[in-house]
Amino acid sequence: MAPLPHPPENAPLPSTIAAPVEHETVIKKSRFVTLLHPVTSVAAAETVIARVRKESWDARHHCTALVVGPHADQQRSSDDGEPSGTAGVPMLEVLRQRHVTDLVAVVTRYFGGVLLGAGGLVRAYSNAVSETLDLAPLLRRQVMVEVVLDVPHTEAGRIGNLLHEWCAAHGAVLDGTHYAAAATFRLLVPPHQLGTLDADLASASSGALRPVVGDRRIVDVPA
Repeated sequence: MAPLPHPPENAPLPSTIAAPVEHETVIKKSRFVTLLHPVTSVAAAETVIARVRKESWDARHHCTALVVGPHADQQRSSDDGEPSGTAGVPMLEVLRQRHVTDLVAVVTRYFGGVLLGAGGLVRAYSNAVSETLDLAPLLRRQVMVEVVLDVPHTEAGRIGNLLHEWCAAHGAVLDGTHYAAAATFRLLVPPHQLGTLDADLASASSGALRPVVGDRRIVDVPA
């Protein structure tokens, strides 16, 4: 999770991928090997690119596109020797259109001896990234609010069961429980459900339990 000081509640956030994925296509004897890799910074993306270059040193091109940041704030691309605008930018456009972030795409081309032309290259690199994204496990991102609730040990079992059911019904997450002087439950709650949580806890405890609202976070959940 990444801190988000003042996120817009209703703005859709880009998704990301849960794990690296690789896919190969062959077009007119040229091999296009695409790697999509989750990253959290431009520096991390550059490390992935450098590793691919080293491992696939005999390839003709390693074209790249990356998008990083909670709102896809940082974007870069490279044609790596292909005609200008035929590789990196089309790859980046796929990432933009698919509304994803925090990943780098590297398409390694092994030239097969047949020229594809500018239009053919654009289609090849675009399709390579698009097809690989179709195979990637996606994570949906949403703004959640951290909530802490202290419960007497005598009530911990009943309230814990209630919170499990409440989270499942309201798109929230029970993020852990700590036992000390009291049982402390930590939740991640959609902003628009905070009022409902407060009311439901008050009803379940005759007004004795009041959640403490904390920071907002960006949370990854399976798409």
